[in-house]
Amino acid sequence: METTGTSVEPAADAELQRRLVYGDESALTEAYAAYSGLVRAVAVRVTRSPAAAEDVAQEVFAQLWSRPYGFDARRGSLRTWLSVLAHRRAVDWVRSEARHRKAAGADDSALQAIPDTGPGPDETVVDRERSLLLHSALAELPQSQREVVHLAYFAGRTYRQAAVELGIPEGTAKTRLRSALRKLAESMADPPDPALERGA
Repeated sequence: METTGTSVEPAADAELQRRLVYGDESALTEAYAAYSGLVRAVAVRVTRSPAAAEDVAQEVFAQLWSRPYGFDARRGSLRTWLSVLAHRRAVDWVRSEARHRKAAGADDSALQAIPDTGPGPDETVVDRERSLLLHSALAELPQSQREVVHLAYFAGRTYRQAAVELGIPEGTAKTRLRSALRKLAESMADPPDPALERGA
């Protein structure tokens, strides 16, 4: 839907809601023409992102269309209701972005904590044992998790590149990687280490 920028006034809120409940698409068009600018403005103030504000606006009007009974004209105006809904959706977007950034940072830290398994001229016995332990732990991972770890760490891919290469959503790639790293960390931390006890 695109707003025409006209100054067409919507019908009275209660009547507009009644038409929406009965599936009158023209009622949604009127509401969108009248309030889409307001909804975007509220969302931009919160998200600081025009693209995110557009997504928020689409979600707000999708909710108005799918659940028009959520608005009660006796308790306030449609303008106010849409503004509050836009603000809530925008706050949800900001919180979601913050969680994603935090998760990405945690993943990066976990990846850096995995010991380097590449052999070097001064590699010690302990290094070799840890390398064997890591490869053993990797072998025990489900294939789907092992693939993501290999691409994201050993093959130097980004999360997005790994997701594209595997044909899965980025969120799925991150979830698999987090689960794999957790299992690897548990395996690497499990005492005692039989290999070291054998006489390293």
